[in-house]
This record gives sequence, C-alpha cells and structure tokens, in this order.
Amino acid sequence: MEILPFLAGVILLALGFWDVFETIVVPRPTPSRLRLTRHIVPRTWRLWRAIGERRQGVARDLFLGLYAPAAAVLLLATWILTLVLGYALVLYAIRDQLEPVPQDFGSVLYFAGTSLLTVGYGDMVPAGPLARFVSLAAAATGLGIVALVITFLFSLFGSYQRREILVVQLQARAKAPPSAVTLLENYARLDLVAELPELFADWERWSAEVLDSHVAYPLLGYFRSSHDNLSWISSLGAMLDAAALVLTTLRGVPRGHAELMKRVGAHFVEDISNYLGFQGLDTSVVDEAQFQEAYRRLAAAGYELQAEDVAWRAFEHGRATYAARLEFLAQTWATPAPLWIGERTVIASPAHEARRVHEDARVQEAARVQEDARVQEDARPS
Repeated sequence: MEILPFLAGVILLALGFWDVFETIVVPRPTPSRLRLTRHIVPRTWRLWRAIGERRQGVARDLFLGLYAPAAAVLLLATWILTLVLGYALVLYAIRDQLEPVPQDFGSVLYFAGTSLLTVGYGDMVPAGPLARFVSLAAAATGLGIVALVITFLFSLFGSYQRREILVVQLQARAKAPPSAVTLLENYARLDLVAELPELFADWERWSAEVLDSHVAYPLLGYFRSSHDNLSWISSLGAMLDAAALVLTTLRGVPRGHAELMKRVGAHFVEDISNYLGFQGLDTSVVDEAQFQEAYRRLAAAGYELQAEDVAWRAFEHGRATYAARLEFLAQTWATPAPLWIGERTVIASPAHEARRVHEDARVQEAARVQEDARVQEDARPS
C-alpha cells in the first residue's frame, strides 16, 4: 500500500461526504470553510452575474434565471467527481489487489468511476479484501448520492413553488414591480381595507416558511421568479413597507397582524443578510419628500392619517430595521431593489433631486465596499 495517495483519497472522500451531509442533510447553514459548496456557489455566481449584466432587459433576466438550476447540476457533478477521484486515489494505493493490475492512474480512475456509477463492465475486478470493500463502498455511495440529490431537487423546487404563490398574487394587488403605497391605494379603491389583517397574516406565515427553507437550503435564494418584473425580495419589501405604513401613518386600520408580519419579516431579512455577510448600517433610504408624496396619495385614497411630521419620523425609524438589508439582498442577487412608493405622481424639486442623487451614490458606495469585503474574504487562505 502506498500511504500518500491513500491518505489523499481519504481526505477527498471526507470532504465530499461532509459537503453532501451539510448541504442536503443538515437543515441549517454551517460556516465551515471545509465545504466545497461554500466556495463554489459564490464564485460561480459572481462570474455568471458579471456575464449576465452585460445583457439588457428580458435577455438579462432569462440568463440570470438559469444560474440556480445550473448550480444544482454543478453541485451534483462536483460531488461525483470529488468522490470518484477520492476512491481512485485509495484504489491506486492498493492497485496490486486489482486484476489485471492497472499500469497507470487513468485506468484506476476509470475503474473507480464505473464502480461509483454502478456500471461494472468487468474488464477490471477487485481481487483483494480491501479493494473489494472499497469497490462496494463506491457503488453504495453512487446510489446514495443520486437518491439524496433527487430528494434535494424535489425539496428545492417544492419550496420555490410555495414561495412564488403569494409573490404572483401580490402583482394583482400592488402591480409589478410591487410597492406598498400602490397596495394600500388598491385596497382602499376596492373597499378591501378590512382584509388587510388577513393579507399580513398570510405574509407572516410566508416569511416564516421562506426563512426556514432558505436557511436550510441557501441555494434557493438564487432562484428567480418566472414572471417579469417580479421578485420575492421586492415583494417582501413592499409588504414590510405596507406594514410599516399601517403602524406609523394610517389610523383606523387594525395593527396587530401588521406588527407581527413586520417582526417576522424583519427577522427573516436580518438572518439571510447576516448569512450572506452584510456589514453595513441599518438605515432607511427614503427621504422626507418621498414620504410627503406617499402621504398625499394615501390621503387621496381615503385613509385617515396621523400627523405628517410624527408619521414621517416613526416611519423612517421603523423602515431602518430592514431597508438597507433588503437593498443588500437585491444587490447580491441582482434583482430589482424594493420599490416602496411606486410610480411618482409629482415632479421632484431640485433639492429633492439632489438628496436623491446623494442617497443613490451612498447606496452604490456601500454596495461597492460590501463587494470588496467579500472579495477579500474569499481571497483569504482556507
């Protein structure tokens, strides 16, 4: 037996099994740097996104939407190749127990691949006890990996479909892309204000379920909506903004479910952004002129409102708990940023426009710093 290839093979097998175990079996993210997935997905996504952002419109969205399914296939291929190489190194170390004795590593790699994929042509067979054990282990591993990946894919697509149901329904209520002010205007116009608590309760359950599934399988965050101008991030942002407006600006609208939805939704945004490495400040990017426009639109829709100056300060404070993190998620996954007010109905003043340009520059600078921090983190030795 040759010790070095044997140990190298055992290490590769351990890395492959550990990554499969943590990615599929463990229902929560793990910070271990030994995971292959933790290095493959972020790096390939940055490359894919850089190529996709050279495209425009629908072509860009279609290209970016291909990443998550392709990443799932890439993970399966990575696991299989890692395990085949690991078993090949172990078998190469004990190649004298194979018949006929292979003369090069390529022949052993071929035998390991046929064993893992349970092809078994019979042109090479294990003769010694250890070689037989390794061959049987490879065959069992191949069957197990395929079964686990099939289960993994069913879980991914099941969670994705459940996530998108309320996102698509929100389009009829808040247009596409959705906004909180448009949502509240439509509910007032359709005489559905009494049903707002039910809507918030549905999104509270949605937030809890999506939080659980996206923490267990972070790859789900890269799956984009199949409909134009829709994103689960912007939809969640619209509902959080609507809840914040109910809590700070509207009077006479039940507040209980809005408060619960905002708590669960903000917790969801915090957990996901922390997992992705958010290092910014919790701030709101809405200026007072925007709020004044929203205030006038809600008043025109027939809502009874709090005093404007009191409502503005409360809304700005409440939105700061999730706004910057939502912007970070939108930038990370290259989706449209949450549009809380919808289409503008007035022409902005020069002072307002100057503040908007300043805020946009600040957000872009924060995103650039965040990206540089991630690149430096990836460049550190494991």
